[in-house]
Amino acid sequence: MPDIKEILAKAKPREHTVRICLAGDLAAEVDRLEAELSAVSNWQAQSIADKHPGIEIAEKIAAARERMREAEVEFTFRALGAKAWSDLVAQHPSAKEDESWDEETLPPALVAASAADPVMAPEDVAALFEQLNMGQRQELINAAWTVNGEATAVPFALHASAILASLTDGK
Repeated sequence: MPDIKEILAKAKPREHTVRICLAGDLAAEVDRLEAELSAVSNWQAQSIADKHPGIEIAEKIAAARERMREAEVEFTFRALGAKAWSDLVAQHPSAKEDESWDEETLPPALVAASAADPVMAPEDVAALFEQLNMGQRQELINAAWTVNGEATAVPFALHASAILASLTDGK
């Protein structure tokens, strides 16, 4: 059994990474193209030489989605220690007696405090949040909550397990 010094030497704060697409204009382009594709879903060829108009639209959708993937930015969050967490909560008290913290000010402060890559100051988070929609903001907030509030366990990866099982079934 390892002693506490060996255990502490192995301990690393939990991290979690999310990818956010920052190109809202590309998301709109994909939406527009998908509507175009839907509009030609009942297309019928009049002759053998006719080419389905959906092919070109589908190719444009694939290209726009690839540009969206290229416009994604990774945000990595790292868990705060117990004292840093306690201090952060104390800096954001709730005006309501039955709540431990201010639900409006703590989440963006937690994003800033937990941001490992890129490192962000509170004013950076405020500026970023002005550019993001509510879903994107919530994704960053959820990542910060995840690293600070969820226990770390070995995850079960269903897809990976299925692939590995298929390899052993054939042996």
